Amino acid sequence: MTIFTSPERLIWGELDVPLFGLAKDLDGILLQEPAAFSLVVDAQHLWFIASHRKSARLHPQARPGRFQAELWRHDVAELFLFDPVSGRYFEFNLAPNGAWWTCEFIAPRVRADLAEIAMPEVATFSELSADGSWVAAMAIPVDLLKARLNFGNETHVNVTMILESPVQKFISATDLGPGEPNFHQPEQFPKICFQPLPV
Repeated sequence: MTIFTSPERLIWGELDVPLFGLAKDLDGILLQEPAAFSLVVDAQHLWFIASHRKSARLHPQARPGRFQAELWRHDVAELFLFDPVSGRYFEFNLAPNGAWWTCEFIAPRVRADLAEIAMPEVATFSELSADGSWVAAMAIPVDLLKARLNFGNETHVNVTMILESPVQKFISATDLGPGEPNFHQPEQFPKICFQPLPV
């Protein structure tokens, strides 16, 4: 999966990055409106950007920029980063209004810590339009990812979304196979492919 690299520090409000479209759910059914995402790394942060051209149903306790568990019960974008050497992976959840959550796993669905622990210095941003469409971004410190996950060329990654709550649509950038929705399949995630941002 492509992660773009930027020689310049990225700034919310000035982002000009390519987006990858997500048009179908896990059952192959077309979404009423496509979703999109992008992953970009600069010298300090990995940026996870997500958008959807349809109004979102938010977790009732989700507040912009605040850490909140169980965002997946409502509309959310999710980033998974997997270290195949240690078997550990991180899940990052980003709500359309910028609320967020993260957890470290030592095996599929096995948490490293049962307590809710917010990764320090994560920043989130969002813009909700009058027509209901939204774009949100999360900036994750690269030094923390390198220290906790050996983030680099061997990292595997996937982006998923849960949209159109309460009748949820499950979307994955990577084909995770048939059956009930299960985003926790790190062995299926593709390896990162770093590419310079197009000029």
